Amino acid sequence: MPLRRLCVATCTALLLASVPAVAQNTEQQSDRSAAFAQLPHWPGYWVSEEHAEVPITGFRAAIVDGVQQLSRPPALVSLLRADQAAWNEEGLARIALARAQLAGRKSLGWGYPMMMNCGTPLAFTITPEVTVITNAYNETRYIYTDGRAMPSEEDMWPTTWGTSVGHWEGNTLVIETRMVKNPTEFFQLSPPFSEEAVYVERLTLDGDRLQMVMTVTDLVTLSQPYHGAVNYIREGGFDRMIQVDWDNDRTGNDAGLNTIELQTVGN
Repeated sequence: MPLRRLCVATCTALLLASVPAVAQNTEQQSDRSAAFAQLPHWPGYWVSEEHAEVPITGFRAAIVDGVQQLSRPPALVSLLRADQAAWNEEGLARIALARAQLAGRKSLGWGYPMMMNCGTPLAFTITPEVTVITNAYNETRYIYTDGRAMPSEEDMWPTTWGTSVGHWEGNTLVIETRMVKNPTEFFQLSPPFSEEAVYVERLTLDGDRLQMVMTVTDLVTLSQPYHGAVNYIREGGFDRMIQVDWDNDRTGNDAGLNTIELQTVGN
């Protein structure tokens, strides 16, 4: 067979062989586009409602009788207040230890679960395979929604943000998170749940509010499951996410913050 005819035949065979692969790829892209069309869209930058318009200090400022008064938002830790959980002996012992170690300690960040109820804006990036939740302190959660099961215990280890697997029930994102390190070790005001704790969140957009309900089950520290809820609203002052770090501390209020927050945890 002449060389030219051989080349033409070879190229034709290769093209014909590639047709099924191209068709399959096109079909997959079409399926993924359809899956995207079924997903909700939560644009913007969200903060828990009680933290809206609160500056970096965490205090609201108001002028009363000509004097500046500083106050906390009315429900600083409404989602995960220590006094709202049914702690058993181990849980109470962990709270006592956290209080004893609180003075002079600086936070490493929010960590999970507290990042879900802080004044730091959250952004949600939703795809068919994964939803990514990130905040301005580079804290990021990956919630896998591709149908996978929770990994086996042998394939997980405790981390600050745990391992999260989720699924969609209509417009509600249901998340299960496991293997979270004792949250107090990362952020001293977090509830001291154990590494055995199971966190289940349900997030739904209702009008202009993103609603989240969380249930925490922890046989090590709780005598019964803990239930909490947060409403998020969009912070209108943001048009992009600006990442910072905890070294950028311009509050000058460390001592006062520790004192007030210690009282909150101890109540």
